[in-house]
Amino acid sequence: MADALELDALWEDFHRVVNMTSAELSAWLRVSDADEVTEPLPDQAGSPTGQHVLAILQKRRTDLTEADLDVMREVVDSVTEQTDVENEPDAEDTRRRHRLMTLGHDPLKA
Repeated sequence: MADALELDALWEDFHRVVNMTSAELSAWLRVSDADEVTEPLPDQAGSPTGQHVLAILQKRRTDLTEADLDVMREVVDSVTEQTDVENEPDAEDTRRRHRLMTLGHDPLKA
């Protein structure tokens, strides 16, 4: 398990890059998984990582598991690699935006 300083830093980084609320992310995961005829059940919508991010957003820091910490690190690294602060928001790159939104980061959100 991470020490207190590392956990604090990871918690802050995660909540800095994940700028969507749990309600926004939940709605996005349902929309992104829906097709013309069906919509998935709320607890089955989106990728496993998107579902895990949603679960983390609904937890307190003291309730995090080692698996949560791994996903948090992965999300922070992934969002950081895929975002360009100087050029955001970039509404033109819809696929990139949707990929990031699956991780809880909406580049068009201030």
